[in-house]
Amino acid sequence: MGMNAAAKPGAGSAKSVDTPAFARFEWMLAGRYLRSRRREAFISVIAGFSFLGIMLGVATLIIVMAVMNGFRGELLSKILGINGHLLVQPIGSELDDYDAVAARIENLEGVTFTLPFVEGQALISGPSGAFGALVRGVREADMVKLPLVASTVSVGTLEGFDTAGGLAVGTRMARQLGVTVGDMVTLVVPRGNVTALGVTPRVKGYPVRAIFEIGMSEYDGTIAFMPLEEAQLFFNQEGIVTGIEVFTDDPDSVGPMRTAVEEGAGRPAFVSDWRARNMTFFSALEVERNVMFLILTLIVLVAALNIISGMTMLVKDKGRDIAILRTMGATRGTILRVFLITGASIGIVGTLAGFALGFVVCLNVESIRQGISWLTSTELFSPELYFLSRLPADMDTGETFTVVVMAMVLSLLATLYPAWRAARLDPVEALRYE
Repeated sequence: MGMNAAAKPGAGSAKSVDTPAFARFEWMLAGRYLRSRRREAFISVIAGFSFLGIMLGVATLIIVMAVMNGFRGELLSKILGINGHLLVQPIGSELDDYDAVAARIENLEGVTFTLPFVEGQALISGPSGAFGALVRGVREADMVKLPLVASTVSVGTLEGFDTAGGLAVGTRMARQLGVTVGDMVTLVVPRGNVTALGVTPRVKGYPVRAIFEIGMSEYDGTIAFMPLEEAQLFFNQEGIVTGIEVFTDDPDSVGPMRTAVEEGAGRPAFVSDWRARNMTFFSALEVERNVMFLILTLIVLVAALNIISGMTMLVKDKGRDIAILRTMGATRGTILRVFLITGASIGIVGTLAGFALGFVVCLNVESIRQGISWLTSTELFSPELYFLSRLPADMDTGETFTVVVMAMVLSLLATLYPAWRAARLDPVEALRYE
């Protein structure tokens, strides 16, 4: 008997045949319902849009979360690559015994190295302009331990930095000042020489000895390194330092180490970690990441709801087929599984396609950004606004797995109601439903 042949009303139903769950017959019939025919073109269009919606929703969710993970990871690596995981600052008196304090802290378990420094703000000027800068005085031996500085020097050298008496500046600062290695820049601080007329500003010129590029615009454009002893003289802090940066084996485990570092300092000191110093910044990133996840999940949910509408129309269109199958002995379970396979296939295949699309885009996200920027003649990822010079993407395995499973579960849940409606129809009701 043909699938679309009319069954006589009131005809007796054949004895139900209990076929194995998800038998080949059920897959074949579900695949036939997925293929477009002229009469079912509109239903196929809805199914196609549902597939595209889930694919693009999953891909967008994976891409956005990967970019936000990469953005956070890159910022974290830049911040911790130039700043200590713990910061020791004096309480009550100036830190004049910094060498002894640094040596005691460095002997603690889990501490990689310590870095005494002098820090102050100054006006830096060159041939092309002048602006505020953060001047940090460090020793050459400590500076070469900072991989983001020592390994990114593009022009000049850090060798002999203590005795050369010059500055190491970032590429953006050098570009804005219009200088290169060997050129002179001028530093101005308001609290300088003490004279009979009061405190006068200190103005001094320094040659540029090295130019580095960390890749974070805030650092490449605002920080200048100076030899520690020269910085102590320039900022009127002879024999003392501003603080001691402490670098550890594991930045994520600095909480329990704070007490040990306070005790190991051997003097009254205030110890803060990188999370406390950057709490507002990283908290904002975390909130934005969670909100973006919820918003983009709605895209997948809307696509899953399209499956409900498409499957409901398919059940209505296949009412006569359901009647014939039931008359031939198909059980309610068989009908349920056929329509379950039909709807779930859209969601599962769409999810897998979205995962593949998202994976490919994440691998080539920087090239895609550059291509779009070239086509539109615009800068899509301005380093001045987003701190970083490139668009990062870091796919987290657990997070990606969660997105894929969530999309598949939503697709399956969206299929359950139409499939249940189809299974509840008996032959007579199915013909009337037609």
